[in-house]
Amino acid sequence: MAGAEGNAGRQSELEPVVSLVDVLEEDEELENEACAVLGGSDSEKCSYSQGSVKRQALYACSTCTPEGEEPAGICLACSYECHGSHKLFELYTKRNFRCDCGNSKFKNLECKLFPDKAKVNSCNKYNDNFFGLYCICKRPYPDPEDEVPDEMIQCVVCEDWFHGRHLGAIPPESGDFQEMVCQACMKRCSFLWAYAAQLAVSKISAEDDGLMLNVDGVGDQEVIKPGNGDHQDSTLKEEVLEPGKDAVNDPKAEQKNEPCTSSTSECDLQTVVKNQSLNSESQSGCKLQELKAKQFIKRDAATYWPLNWRSKLCTCQDCMKMYGDLDVLFLTDEYDTVLAYENKGKIDQATDRRDPLMDTLNSMNRVQQVELICEYNDLKTELKDYLKRFADEGTVVKREDIQQFFEEFQSKKRRRVERMQYYCS
Repeated sequence: MAGAEGNAGRQSELEPVVSLVDVLEEDEELENEACAVLGGSDSEKCSYSQGSVKRQALYACSTCTPEGEEPAGICLACSYECHGSHKLFELYTKRNFRCDCGNSKFKNLECKLFPDKAKVNSCNKYNDNFFGLYCICKRPYPDPEDEVPDEMIQCVVCEDWFHGRHLGAIPPESGDFQEMVCQACMKRCSFLWAYAAQLAVSKISAEDDGLMLNVDGVGDQEVIKPGNGDHQDSTLKEEVLEPGKDAVNDPKAEQKNEPCTSSTSECDLQTVVKNQSLNSESQSGCKLQELKAKQFIKRDAATYWPLNWRSKLCTCQDCMKMYGDLDVLFLTDEYDTVLAYENKGKIDQATDRRDPLMDTLNSMNRVQQVELICEYNDLKTELKDYLKRFADEGTVVKREDIQQFFEEFQSKKRRRVERMQYYCS
């Protein structure tokens, strides 16, 4: 008997203990996330008629467009109505996209909500996400073969998702940054490095993997910190570019940089850039040109940005043309951010959300209202008393305990109803 009690005790210790408060908080968090992501999208009408929607929740159907076929994306409403039983990849949100459901990419499916679609949406952009693959490692998420717990972060430019460990720079705490620009996008939009020195959450000159660069003082140096604690100083070559030129795209700069064969942290560092003078022909008052006159570093790494960093970008005529040429004009739009979309979804949901209990009461006559309220109060009182016993005994409430409570409650309700019918007859 003692052995049985011991086994039961050990079994109870192994069972996860979750309080009712934990369950309610988790449920509320999931509901808020759903409101944020889906609240800005229509769940009943296909978004195709709206054209290229500024930002919306999107899905890809691997049943209709498996890997090897052309990629396609579908809106929230079509995911429910046209692909309800299919295997879908949730793409979170993407910008400037028009629903593909039922067009020429879907060989055996016609859209039930908006069948009269063009064959293709030429302005849509696709990547490996539409086949359920993410990051530079091109792996699914969640990845059954990846045993390393790692947060996935979306690039604000290309909108792909990346493992934190594959971004070339350790992500700050999630609450310390608002947006991320991946390595490839930083290389393509190299003007961002000039802003990163002033605005990025993780300063480019900060200590990283034992490599420290002093870009503020005179005579920049590379300080290597070996494992034995000794310091080895070596002069860092400073790359001076002609005004308007970029170290990444300058062939002369590439020739001067020999292939790197040393440690990863050293390979991350590409060059230290310094412009000696402003371009005399550049537009007066350009923020970017002012920043390019200062020293800044370019690395093969992602960057992390704080809230409202986009408002600091220059919007002069030359910069706006550059954004257009790079197809990143959206960076100057304050409503483009995922945060703005999520906040709009929460506000819309809060406006539309109605109390189901009040809706039910309003549809009843007075007698039915009184009966329902009495029934609700009985349930609340009995459940409170039932759970109090577990609290007093210090025992865990299990699924079968709750199931037993409702079975007993329904049984008592039937007996009350039967007695009422007996006396009424």
